[in-house]
Formats: sequence, C-alpha cells, structure tokens
Amino acid sequence: MSALAVFIIFFLCLGIAIPISIGLGIVSVLPGAFDPSFTASGTFVIRSMLGGIDSFPLLAVPMFVLSGMIMAKGGISKKIFDVFVFFIGKFTAGMPCAVIVTCLFYGAISGSGPATVAAVGSMTIPILIKLGYDKVFATSIVAVAGGLGVIIPPSIPFIMFGMASGESVSNLFIAGIVPGILIGLLLMAYAVFYCRTHGEDKEKIRKEVDELHEKGFFGVFKDSFFAILSPVIILGCIYAGIASPTEAAVISVFYSIIVSMFVYRSMKVKDLWPMLVEGVKTYAPILFILAASTAFSRVLTLMQVPQTISEWILGNFHNGIVILIVINIFLLFVGMVMDTTPAILILTPILLPIATAIGMNPIHFGVMMVVNLAIGFVTPPIGVNLFVASSLTDIPIMQIARKAMPLILCFLVALVLITFIPQISLILLGGA
Repeated sequence: MSALAVFIIFFLCLGIAIPISIGLGIVSVLPGAFDPSFTASGTFVIRSMLGGIDSFPLLAVPMFVLSGMIMAKGGISKKIFDVFVFFIGKFTAGMPCAVIVTCLFYGAISGSGPATVAAVGSMTIPILIKLGYDKVFATSIVAVAGGLGVIIPPSIPFIMFGMASGESVSNLFIAGIVPGILIGLLLMAYAVFYCRTHGEDKEKIRKEVDELHEKGFFGVFKDSFFAILSPVIILGCIYAGIASPTEAAVISVFYSIIVSMFVYRSMKVKDLWPMLVEGVKTYAPILFILAASTAFSRVLTLMQVPQTISEWILGNFHNGIVILIVINIFLLFVGMVMDTTPAILILTPILLPIATAIGMNPIHFGVMMVVNLAIGFVTPPIGVNLFVASSLTDIPIMQIARKAMPLILCFLVALVLITFIPQISLILLGGA
C-alpha cells in the first residue's frame, strides 16, 4: 500500500467524523494488513502505541491540565486580571489588553490554549460585556489570546515536540518566552486600534477601575500575590534546574491546591474529586490520540515517507526562504484540520530533517511549528479555541472567526517574524 493511499484513507476517516485516534489506528495497521512482508504488523503497531505513552516527560501533560483546572476553580485567573486592570485599566483598550496579558500569564500556569480560553474567558467576557464592549469582539479576543497558552511556557505542545524530536523540553520552554510576548504585544496593538476606532464607555471603565484603586496598590498586590507567584515558582523551578518540567507540573498541582484551599479559601476538599474525574476525562482522549499518533509516525518512518517528502521538497525548492514559506503554509493548513498533538507527533519526523538540512536550529523550528499550530486553534473547521469560546457565549463559531480575522493577522505577522528572525526564539538561549 502506498503512502498516498494511507493519507487519503486517513483524511476520509476525518471527513466522515471517525474519532482521530481510531482513524490513526486504522491507517497504522492497513499497510501491514495489505502487505504481509511489511515490517509493521498489528503486533508492532500495538507495541508502538504502548511505547509511545511510556514516557516520563509525558506525565507533565495531565499534571498541567489538572493544575489549570484547580486554579480556574480557585479563582486564580481573576486575581491575575485584577492586577493588570489596576495598572492599565484606564488607558485606551486597557481592559482588553488586561485580558490579553491575563491569558499570557494564565498560559504560564495551564500550558493549554483551550484551558486558558475557558478559565480566562468565563471570567473576563462578562466583565467586558458589562463595560460596553461588543460581545463578539470580547469573545474573539479571548479565543485568539488563549492561543498564547501553548506558546508561553509551560506548553503542552512543546512537551510533545520534545518527545518527537528528542530536543530539550526546558530549552523549548525558554525559547517560547519572547515569541509569546511578541504575539501578545501585537494583539494589544490591534486592541488599541479597535478601541480608538469604535470607542469605549470610559465612564463604566473608570468606575470599575476605581473600585480596585480604592483597595490601593498594596491591597490589590496582597490579594493577588500568590496568584502572580504561581508561574514564577513553576518556571523558576524549571529554569533554575531545581525540577524537570514533569516535576514542576506536579509542584504546580500541589501549589494550586494549597493556594486555592488555604490562602484564598475558594475551594474545599470535596471539590477535588470532581476535578480529578474531569482531569481524567480530559486527558484520556489525548492519551489515545498520542498512542495512535506515535504508532502512525513509526509506520510512516518504515514506509520512508519522511525521506521521500524531504527529498521532494529539497529537490524542487532550492531557496531556504521558499522552503520555510512552503513548510509554514503546509503547517497552517494542517492546523486547520488536525489537532495539535497528532500533528506534532506525525509531522516532526517528516519536517524537522528538512529544516535542519537548510541550517535551521531544531529549537527554532519547534517554536515556529507550535506558533503555526496555535493559529489552528482559532481557524475553522477544527478551531478548538473557537468551540470553547462559543460555548461560553453561544455566539456561532463562524461569527467569532470573522471578528477574529484581524487578530489572526497579528498572529501571522508574528509568525513571519519568528520564522525569519531566529534570534526572537533563541536570544534567551544564547543566540542563533
């Protein structure tokens, strides 16, 4: 069976709404079923699936998912939001910018785009609507800014890329900091432009900000101290070498429990069990997708698909800039139709050799890949962030997507800069 036939069957499975984990499992066993001499038998596929999930770094994923849930329940996102409203709330687009920065900080807790949208959006969208902002604009800005959750470390897609490529997860985390800040600044620039064009209800905003100012700086700081401290502790442990990303994820779970239960008293012991159950429900599908993706990527390797695609691209495109443009366009398309985890696990072995062949640093490529797929969070038909945001406000997905187009354009501008200026990703690692 040819590789082309395998991919056609895979996309047919997606088209008829077969769950992606099952679809990946089907196409993984087909080559061996049609050709008994092919190395990847059914037994090989099963062993590959089990081997794919037998990974220490992978343990960080459910821990960060659970930590994000606990902090959302504990009201951590609201505490972070209040700090930024205190400082920038009265400026033009101060409230939307505070939402974007809150997404940036919450992303450093949850490591997940959809989790960031759910936690920050459920709290900030009603506030923005109350202050007179357009409901669709408020929803779209949270949906797009939530994409920062997979770029700002810790990032679940970076963990997946580290697994697929063998690169240091800690270095990937460090490399994601400056690109994440860059994207956040571009989103804030558009928010300022939008608010200057469409106007704001300054009176309502002033009243909201004044309520915080009545507490005073020290009052707000004291109330939000432990919330702001959470990403500092998590990332500080990783970068100081105190803990691995997986160990830091476990620390974040215990920290979130202690802060939520004993500092803010916003959660009780009885609330833990439902969140543990919800965490398992969230992670179980990811685990099946991960196992099936690993098996499929190994089958593709045995079929020499990475080598074939690499030779074709390098044989037909001789300019490094053109090759990077082709890879970006391809990843943007993939992000529209495929979830992040299988996309990274399947495509990294295919695309990384091409990138390294033209002299690209693997860490830089990882950042570029994750930014591409982060854009996929807010582009139909998959657009997970759009679905989460839509569930919060009952606004149709396509309506949110249309309103989000200028924000997506900001993401694309950042992608171009990140692709062709390696220092943006590598500066904190000592250069290019």
